Amino acid sequence: MSFAEKITGLLARPNQQDPIGPEQPWYLKYGSRLLGIVAAFFAILFGLWNVFSIITLSVSCLVAGILQMVAGFVVMLLEAPCCFVCFGQVNEIAEKVESKPLYFRAGLYIAMAIPPIILCFGLASLFGSGLIFGTGVVYGMMALGKKASREDMAAAATSPTQMAGSQAGGQMQMGGDQHITLMEDPDVWRPT
Repeated sequence: MSFAEKITGLLARPNQQDPIGPEQPWYLKYGSRLLGIVAAFFAILFGLWNVFSIITLSVSCLVAGILQMVAGFVVMLLEAPCCFVCFGQVNEIAEKVESKPLYFRAGLYIAMAIPPIILCFGLASLFGSGLIFGTGVVYGMMALGKKASREDMAAAATSPTQMAGSQAGGQMQMGGDQHITLMEDPDVWRPT
């Protein structure tokens, strides 16, 4: 058994469908989950550090620490529900969130990561919530999907008049769209 198979076996859930889809590489699927678990651990740890800042009478840092710890627990609940085996509803909640599109999870993580940073700007809140924010960004990038091929992007970048001109024996067809004319004829938009 290879190292990659061991990691995917640890991070996969039983009876789990593949919500991300087969087009994503394995290291992105399981790497995002591993990043979420690490981010949740550090968010809880640094949230506790922010809670102890009540010694300096900083109430905003206390609230930020509590929010950061709650965000860490939510991320841990969604990314590694095996850590909460004593609660029966955790798997149902995690499966419900996994059935939603990836941009939902990305938005949730990003929205949970921003308030602690705003309330108490410091290294503890920046690092703990920043990892959750990074996990949300990774899920957002996965929600965008794969990049198109070079030929598809080149076909989408050609203008309709260029495509019509190449089909009409080299003569460019002039249409009623003046924006295309202005962009393709430098004498029209060049100042005199």
